[in-house]
Amino acid sequence: APWHLMMSLTPSRGCLLDLPWEDILVPHILCHLPLQQLLSLQRVSKSFQSLIQLYLANMRCFDSSQIGPAIPRAAFVNLLKDNEVLQQLALQNCSDWLTDRELLPVIGQNHHLHQIQLKGCAQLSRHALVAISLSCPNLRQLSLAHCEWVDSLSLRSLADHCKVLEAVDLTACRQLKDEAICYLVQKCSKLKSLSLAVNANVGDVAVEEIAKCCPELEHLDLTGCLRVKNDSIRVLAEYCPKLRSLKVKHCHNVAESSLSILRSRGVELDVEPPLQRALVLLQDVVGFAPFINLQI
Repeated sequence: APWHLMMSLTPSRGCLLDLPWEDILVPHILCHLPLQQLLSLQRVSKSFQSLIQLYLANMRCFDSSQIGPAIPRAAFVNLLKDNEVLQQLALQNCSDWLTDRELLPVIGQNHHLHQIQLKGCAQLSRHALVAISLSCPNLRQLSLAHCEWVDSLSLRSLADHCKVLEAVDLTACRQLKDEAICYLVQKCSKLKSLSLAVNANVGDVAVEEIAKCCPELEHLDLTGCLRVKNDSIRVLAEYCPKLRSLKVKHCHNVAESSLSILRSRGVELDVEPPLQRALVLLQDVVGFAPFINLQI
């Protein structure tokens, strides 16, 4: 509906563009239109082009997926070249080509970012994370999933400068070891969500430090952390009363003896109790499961 309204109010009728741009059109009308349609609107006239450029310069949230399955490099650079007020930046759709050359200028001129999504952006370097840490002191959410360029030094920079972080996704950041994770949680004690999934370097030392440093922790993903054992899960249960979900699938050294404490508290776990797993296996083999009172 907003799109049809926009197109019906053409400049020739002297209606839409006569409204105050910065006070009305940008914050109250254009923000309700999909970004892809706004970019198309630039072709209507030079006045509309100027209006959309003003909107882009004042845009608070940029998600590359709103433009389509893939955004060209040149288009990305042009879209954000004048923006200094971004608060949210999601660039997972740029992973095929995004490098430090395109990202660093955007980060360098936007000091109000509190949410950054770089999942799968494998062509960046540790300099990108250092730039984020220096430019974004109010950062609260950061996804670096499958960014294997993240190393201990760049993570230390993040921990030193972004101390209000609440959610960090380090899935498959395989350069990171216990020491780097410990430093992060010691500096960022407000963490509520942390993913260390798919990293065989992460063990009990890191998990115990997470438990002791992050009392607000609600979500922890340890999927595939093969070195994690029961002892650290028990420490997690003791020190993290607000924990709501824990993922330990493929953590072969974590058993029900430690998980049962969390399960009894209602923490969401991604592994079934042993009896439930046995029934599922039995059903797969023989096609049915005998009736068993699971509440016994």
